[in-house]
Amino acid sequence: MMPNDRNYAALPLEQLLAEEKISKRNQLLSAGAIGFLVGVMVYGLVKNGFGVLYLAIPLFLIAMIYRNSHAQKQNLVEIRREIAVRKAA
Repeated sequence: MMPNDRNYAALPLEQLLAEEKISKRNQLLSAGAIGFLVGVMVYGLVKNGFGVLYLAIPLFLIAMIYRNSHAQKQNLVEIRREIAVRKAA
């Protein structure tokens, strides 16, 4: 997992809202990519049986996307926390 090197407390509220929007879009794209890869795995299993091309590669890509998605989710939590602090003040 990549360490979060951004200081969200130093960003203005408008930029925090833009970062939140980007992070939510990235999560949606990650979910779509994982769904597509699961579809590739199912299609490969049904059509050709077990094989490296249809199982190992999509599983590896799913693991990488999931790890990145988890880091994005942590960033989104920090962004939302900072937005809540700014709106409360």
